[in-house]
Amino acid sequence: MKVSVVVPAYNEELFIGRCLGSLVGQSVKPDEIIVVDNNSTDKTAEIAKRFRVRIVKEKVQGMTHARNRGFNEAKYEIIARCDADVVVPADWIERIKKNFNRKKIDALSGPVAYTDSPFITHSPLPSKVYLESLRLLSKGNRYLVGPNMSLTKEIWKKVKDIVNTDDSKVHEDIDLSLKIAKIGGKIGYDPKLIVSSSARRIVGKPQSFFIEYSARAINTFLINGKND
Repeated sequence: MKVSVVVPAYNEELFIGRCLGSLVGQSVKPDEIIVVDNNSTDKTAEIAKRFRVRIVKEKVQGMTHARNRGFNEAKYEIIARCDADVVVPADWIERIKKNFNRKKIDALSGPVAYTDSPFITHSPLPSKVYLESLRLLSKGNRYLVGPNMSLTKEIWKKVKDIVNTDDSKVHEDIDLSLKIAKIGGKIGYDPKLIVSSSARRIVGKPQSFFIEYSARAINTFLINGKND
C-alpha cells in the first residue's frame, strides 16, 4: 500500500519548511509528496523546492480547489493530507498505513494539537472534544479534519464531483466527510494519530475563528441536509 501526501499552500513561507521536514523525516517514507501552490506571492514555492517534493500549481484560489487539485494529482492508493503549518509525528505515515491495513475504512482522521502559542493549550483534548461532539450530533458518524486526514483514492473518485467547492459557505473537511457518509463510506479515527498545528488563526482572529467558523459549520450541515 503506497501513500501520496498532499499539502495545499498559500503564502506559507514561515511554516512550510518545517512541515515538509517532518514529512521527509518519516519512519516509513511517503511514496510522494505533492505541494499545491495556490498562487503564493512569497517564498513558499522556493522553499518547497529544497525538498524532494512535486510542486503543482492551482490557479483557482481557495483551500478546496487546492485540495482537490492535489487529490486529483495523487498517484497512490492512499491520499494523506495535512496543512502547510502542520508538523506531523515521525510515525504519521506508518500509523496511517496500519489503520488502513487493519480496518475496513475509506478515510481516516486524528486529533490536532495547537503548539505555538502560550495562550492555547498544547493538548489535543479540544480537538478530540470537537470531533466527539460532531460524532454525537451525527449519530456516530466520524469526521475528517483538514490538518490531519487521509482517504483512499477509490473513495475520492466517488465523491470528487459532488463535494462543495465554495469555501465561503462550507468547511471543506466537514463537507467531504458528509459526502463520504452519503455514499456509504466509512471514516475511521485514531486518537493517537496526533499532529501539531499553528494556532495563528485562533490567536490572530479569535472572533472570526470562533464565530465565523461555527456559523460555517452549521451552514455545511444545512446545505448537505438540503441536498439529501
